[in-house]
Amino acid sequence: MVTPRTLTGTPVVPGVAHGPAVLVRAEVSPEAIAAFDTTELDETGALEAFDTAAAAVADGYEHRAATSSGAAAQVLTATAGLARDRGLRSAVRRQLRAGDDLLDALHAAVEHFAEMLTGMGGLMAERVTDLRDIERRVLARLVGEPEPGAPEPDEPSILLAEDLSPADTAGLDPARVLGLATRRGGPTSHTAIIARQLGIPCVVGVAGADEVEAGTDVLLDGASGELSIAPDPDRARTLAAEDAERRRALESWTGPGATADGRGVELLANVADASSAGSAASGPVEGVGLFRTELCFLNRSDEPAVEEQTDIYAAVLEPWSEGQHVVVRTLDAGSDKPLAFAGHDSEENPALGVRGLRLSFDNPGLLERQLDAVAAAAERTGTDTWVMAPMVATVAEAEAFGDAVHSRGLRAGVMIEVPAAALLAPRLLEHVDFLSIGTNDLTQYTMAADRMATDLAHLTDPWQPAVLTLVAATARAGQEAGKPVGVCGEAAADPVLACVLVGLGVTSLSMSDSAVRAVGAQLASVDHAACERAAQAALGTVDPTEARRVALAELRA
Repeated sequence: MVTPRTLTGTPVVPGVAHGPAVLVRAEVSPEAIAAFDTTELDETGALEAFDTAAAAVADGYEHRAATSSGAAAQVLTATAGLARDRGLRSAVRRQLRAGDDLLDALHAAVEHFAEMLTGMGGLMAERVTDLRDIERRVLARLVGEPEPGAPEPDEPSILLAEDLSPADTAGLDPARVLGLATRRGGPTSHTAIIARQLGIPCVVGVAGADEVEAGTDVLLDGASGELSIAPDPDRARTLAAEDAERRRALESWTGPGATADGRGVELLANVADASSAGSAASGPVEGVGLFRTELCFLNRSDEPAVEEQTDIYAAVLEPWSEGQHVVVRTLDAGSDKPLAFAGHDSEENPALGVRGLRLSFDNPGLLERQLDAVAAAAERTGTDTWVMAPMVATVAEAEAFGDAVHSRGLRAGVMIEVPAAALLAPRLLEHVDFLSIGTNDLTQYTMAADRMATDLAHLTDPWQPAVLTLVAATARAGQEAGKPVGVCGEAAADPVLACVLVGLGVTSLSMSDSAVRAVGAQLASVDHAACERAAQAALGTVDPTEARRVALAELRA
């Protein structure tokens, strides 16, 4: 008999799920590995076997990307590129020449790259999860086994794992996978981002999640971060049914964003390309709060010409009508999104290095050409186009960027991701027209914690009072200047936190279009005064758990 108990982690996607536990098979069977004979493979044959397996794995990622959208497609495309990486192949060949057999060469090459990425810290460390998933899949193909990963449950279930790869998460069917709980990962990991896009209740950083016996009845609460093992069956069924009813009610919400007493809140979409922009434009959003331009060019070895960039940007701007606007972020390359034509090699810590706007410091033409293309796309489409720069840290940077954008007849803004920018928000607003808070990086930099460090997941939680304090200061600067301040990080997709952000003075929230109805319905259920009370209560707490609890209590009062 299973002993009832409750495990806790970091809540990521709200919702209640009840069902049997299904464990993810993350490793290739030792028997298959032991039976694989490498003695007959010379160096050429071994490298050819690796090439064949790696190409098949990359093809698999690309196939999943083609049938996915948004963040899932972006992550899968980037992982396919990593599987085809020439540096990884060269490392395998080097180990083969040193006398390793094929399986040892593969492992040694992956370990070399994993150590290098981990040493870089910051967002680059996130790629280690992808790299190890590549290793497992290549290994499986070499020894003749199916690629490991998340199974498709025979009945609606709760998926439990040490961690999930992007390929696993992106391929999940929400009709069969009712919820996710992982031992590793943080609130802004790939698993969290894709689960949020799919609308699957998710909790990460749950110690012991991967040790629960398969088939055990579990209850997952994505709002509280609790995973109940062997819960009371009647209570679990009731809670899951009530949550399902709440989710059905969300479908009736059609916008626009506003609190119950009519205080307007712009709800915007985060997009990556023309496809995601078109999809978002058909939903209840009022525009785009974040167009991630760098994601259009991850597989490019050379910088696209102004004319080509113009066509790409125009396709994103085209679906939006009068009264709606699109916020275009200039290239946020570097760190976890390296571009071959924009970046610095061999940085010791890319997350704290030359990324975002800093790329233009010694290559001003890169920014100038992008701004020319954005301006041309705006003129072609007639869409109200705003432009913002990532990784701004000083007033001088904001002034120079604002001047460059204004000279092209567009509205200029900067992202608040660096604590220095939040502290200087009143002075930044002397030179730009709006601010947009990127809570993912602001949290990481404020708390000095790598967002992929499982042991530090409680620090990389946007509910941290220190992060909320910086958001409050930024929003207050916007109110005093009479200029908008939005949030475009993952925090905007949390319905309860969205209310807190509005209570702090944030004027717009930008998120995956799949999260908009839940956020809109939550805002519509409370008045602005309740949002303000929830915000003040959260600011007075000492940790994220207490902040969530007191904010929710105020909203339900």
